[in-house]
Amino acid sequence: MRELFNWTWNLARYFLRTLDWPLLAVVLALMGIGLAVLYSAGGQVEGARLVLAQGARFAFGLGTLWALSRLTPTRLRAWTPGVFAATLVPLVLVLFIGTGRHGAHWIDLGVFYLQPSELMKLSLPMMMAWYLHRETLPPRPLTVLMAVSLVALPTALILLQPDFGTAMLVAAAGVFALLLSGLPWWWLGVAGGAAAIAAPAAWLWVLRPYQKDRIFTFLNPEDDPLGTGWNIIQSKIAIGGGGLDGKGWGQGSQSHLNYVPEHTTDFIFAVLSEEFGWIGVLVVLGLYLFLIGRCLWIAVQARDTFSRLLAGSLGMAFFVYVLVNGGMVSGLLPVVGVPMPLLSYGGTSAVSLLAGLGLVMGIRVHRPVHGY
Repeated sequence: MRELFNWTWNLARYFLRTLDWPLLAVVLALMGIGLAVLYSAGGQVEGARLVLAQGARFAFGLGTLWALSRLTPTRLRAWTPGVFAATLVPLVLVLFIGTGRHGAHWIDLGVFYLQPSELMKLSLPMMMAWYLHRETLPPRPLTVLMAVSLVALPTALILLQPDFGTAMLVAAAGVFALLLSGLPWWWLGVAGGAAAIAAPAAWLWVLRPYQKDRIFTFLNPEDDPLGTGWNIIQSKIAIGGGGLDGKGWGQGSQSHLNYVPEHTTDFIFAVLSEEFGWIGVLVVLGLYLFLIGRCLWIAVQARDTFSRLLAGSLGMAFFVYVLVNGGMVSGLLPVVGVPMPLLSYGGTSAVSLLAGLGLVMGIRVHRPVHGY
């Protein structure tokens, strides 16, 4: 019996040794909170269906996390160009065969809907880290221009869908790798000036009417309280109605009476705020802060440039996802349709996030002494 126990224990240690337990504990806590809020937001009948579906996606995502955590940075680095090219293919195909409310965002695979732009949130930081680790750092002007071209290609394809919010998140994930490589700060001033110059042209020829409406609504939602301003006004009412300790699980009137739109996806953080109040919000934000800090700590501990840039850019990208969704539901940023990580209902987004964390865990456990 003792030999059987030792054999089982050693086998479990072998299969689970690549997992970062503090990071995994926070991920499981966020997933549990997400499922609880999702059940409440959907109601007893619909909520149970949503929880089962999201739970299955989480299980698949955790399996992906475990599998990717076993990849060494050396092997991951060798596969990166192929992975990047492979994720560009569905990004092009979605423009021709995709479906969506305001464009072509998803590909119907029969079993589930694939959102190719979510895959790019993972493969672009990988490609940027792969390219920059081969160059002299801090990057020289030619290196910066080549890196910007790598970011611009998938960003432009996502803008064609059109999906401005996801395009900016994907671009941010790539830019973070460039910043962490030691990019001189004056480059940011140049980029900001170029963006300001291009803003009028983007307003006239790039932004769609519904995207312009979102900006007008952000500036003054009370102009159309029963139309375009409805979403953000009801979201802020839900957040304010939660008070310090919330109305209680399943007691949120804004979501249960269907005042808050998209309350299981983009605006699920408003449901959390109403039912659990500021205490619940601070707990969730604390978990997010620990997760992001853990990713950055793993990046600092990495011994090769590829691993350091990849873990750091994935951690900072996670920070942007939380910041954009939190700002969106509270009226501090325009509504751009960005889900809250591990809380909002959605398959491709959850799996891609868990896959990214699996890569970070692999970087922590596989730390080569040499690797430049």
